[in-house]
Amino acid sequence: MRKEQRIKKNPEFQAVFKKGTSMANRQFVLYRLKKQDQTMFRLGLSVSKKVGNAVMRVQVKRYIRQVFLELSNELDPSYDYVVIARKPAADLNFHETKKSLTHVMKKARVLKSENSKK
Repeated sequence: MRKEQRIKKNPEFQAVFKKGTSMANRQFVLYRLKKQDQTMFRLGLSVSKKVGNAVMRVQVKRYIRQVFLELSNELDPSYDYVVIARKPAADLNFHETKKSLTHVMKKARVLKSENSKK
């Protein structure tokens, strides 16, 4: 994922939390905020120390980034997304992570394939 696709600064995270909408399941919380004149989506990640040690947290972040990379064609590019990983996310492998994140995205209706059906 390129640098311009990342949310890194605290004020950017706070804007998504305060002005955006959220959807959650047992493993992840997904916040999204509509941004005008944005050509590609941006992603922010939050993985707390409750999830596990540094190795586990980095692995969870890699899985989340890879899921967003694989689903990038189906995601609306005019949004900022922030994903918060909850404690049960540490027990998931990549395929389970993808399934869980896809579930949250469908609930939040951010996938284009979901939007076109309704």
